[in-house]
Amino acid sequence: MNNEYVTMWKELGLNLEAHDALLSVLGNAYKDIFLTQKDRPEGMGYFDFVMSEVHGLRIKELLDEKAQGRKIIGSYCVFVPEEIALAANATLVGLCSGADFVIEEVERYLPRNTCSLIKSAFGFKLGKVCPYLESADMVVGENTCDGKKKAYESLGSLVDNLYVMDLPQMKSGQGRDLLRNEYDRFKTAVEVLTDVAITPKSLKNAIKTVNAKRSALHRLSILRKADPVPISGLDALLANQVFFYDNPARFTESVNKICDELEKRIREKQGIAPERTPRILLSGCPMAVPNWKLPWIVETSGAVIVGEESCVGERGVRNLTRDSGTTVDELMDAITDRYFKVDCAIFTPNEDRLEHIVDMAKTYKADGVIHYGLQFCQPYIMESIPVEKALEDKGILCLRIETDYGMEDAGQVKTRVEAFIEQIKDGLRQNYC
Repeated sequence: MNNEYVTMWKELGLNLEAHDALLSVLGNAYKDIFLTQKDRPEGMGYFDFVMSEVHGLRIKELLDEKAQGRKIIGSYCVFVPEEIALAANATLVGLCSGADFVIEEVERYLPRNTCSLIKSAFGFKLGKVCPYLESADMVVGENTCDGKKKAYESLGSLVDNLYVMDLPQMKSGQGRDLLRNEYDRFKTAVEVLTDVAITPKSLKNAIKTVNAKRSALHRLSILRKADPVPISGLDALLANQVFFYDNPARFTESVNKICDELEKRIREKQGIAPERTPRILLSGCPMAVPNWKLPWIVETSGAVIVGEESCVGERGVRNLTRDSGTTVDELMDAITDRYFKVDCAIFTPNEDRLEHIVDMAKTYKADGVIHYGLQFCQPYIMESIPVEKALEDKGILCLRIETDYGMEDAGQVKTRVEAFIEQIKDGLRQNYC
């Protein structure tokens, strides 16, 4: 291990022994899940490098930015506008929430029947193993669900500068006004943090930067409509996950480069699985690093994932922000309008999400949809039944999976996924007879 990194982690206050154990588990899982795949695009080498340095070189880059006067803002949700952070000379990064850690200690703060994503946020803080969290000058929480809303009351005692953003629960005029007011409040808080006033020019430039990131990922998503599929669902998910950590310009360039390669693979009919391999759309809860269990099970059970209806997926990137405004107010309106389109399960009613899942299944030529819900995540679990009904009404097969971050149920989940894929294959055989 690079001694410079060890010194850096120590200065950040990380528990070096626990952190080493985490990196060891993460490295082994990455090797077993990602590096054993066959026929991967060459461009994935960049993302392999990013993951190998996700707690090393990237953290050093962030600390170098801090040394030059730039602020680091950590967030847990796609409703936190990166555009506002960038416009005020700050860097927005996603925070660790994709694995269980020090669960016994976490359950001194949270009930046992709290979803894994919320527990993970506490675990990485209490275990002192997340350098992104320890590097952040501000940590932004958001009241998406009741679990998070109450959990942030406790997290505030553990984090020096926790900022909590309120979010609307209904797609209405009042809801949109609430979101705009919250974004104005966040803008003010960020300007105070950075001592930088946001201008029309800085906000417009930030919008263009974030739009470029989203456009690159959306380009990658659309290429997955091809048959054979040019990239695995695991690798596409990895690109979506790196979106939250990497330098924006470098990330955009790297994703577009791999898209150039995928377009060539499509022309040459080169895929990561044969034509007519069962095509699966994943829908539901976000999957943060290193939550790769379900995609790994799906793609080692005879199917290929062609899309993710998730915040770490198309839901998080499919809409761009208008950059035609000439004043801060006009651009803030555009940001609000863009984020208000995100059809998270917190909203009620949420017909837009049901319609979009059906549309995605058709667009990506999915043979079936697996709806993924974290145990005790009430918004997505409650919405899984309407999702299943909406899909079945259109003749699209759906499997509802409820799980957590642990591997204890991997065998059971695999059995259910394999049965679902076999059901799809039976249908495909009948269609091609």
